[in-house]
Amino acid sequence: MSNGPVLVYYTSMETHKEKKGEIRVSHDIRVRYAETDSMRVVHHTNYFTWMEAARTELMRNAGLTYRELEKRGFYLPVREACCKYRKPIGYDDVVTVEARLEELGGASIRIGYTIFEKTTEKKIVAEGYTLHAFTGESGGVVRVPDFFRSLFAPRE
Repeated sequence: MSNGPVLVYYTSMETHKEKKGEIRVSHDIRVRYAETDSMRVVHHTNYFTWMEAARTELMRNAGLTYRELEKRGFYLPVREACCKYRKPIGYDDVVTVEARLEELGGASIRIGYTIFEKTTEKKIVAEGYTLHAFTGESGGVVRVPDFFRSLFAPRE
């Protein structure tokens, strides 16, 4: 399913189910010149920006935007972020970023990411995850609300 451009450098976006009931979002990104460093490869910080964009679309496709979550008084600060770089990519390369919910705890969520070349080989470029605490408006940790939990409940 193509939803058209989401951000300037997205060329397509797709939602699909990998495991029974699991929601994954993937989209293509063409590397912009500004995202490369003096060695002509993508600067490592850009992978986290791409992960954030994929995470936002994962939630949107599950039925809730970050904006709606915040209007309900909940926030998802990043507690931990990890990215393992497997293969360098450069300007004008196209990659696919995939995001999936890996864990839904009592007061936290973990989102996993795979970034791979948009080629016939689909070699993995990077893999990572972000761990988020659920917090309320005061900043204190709160339990995952039922309405959020239901968004990622297994589906037939």
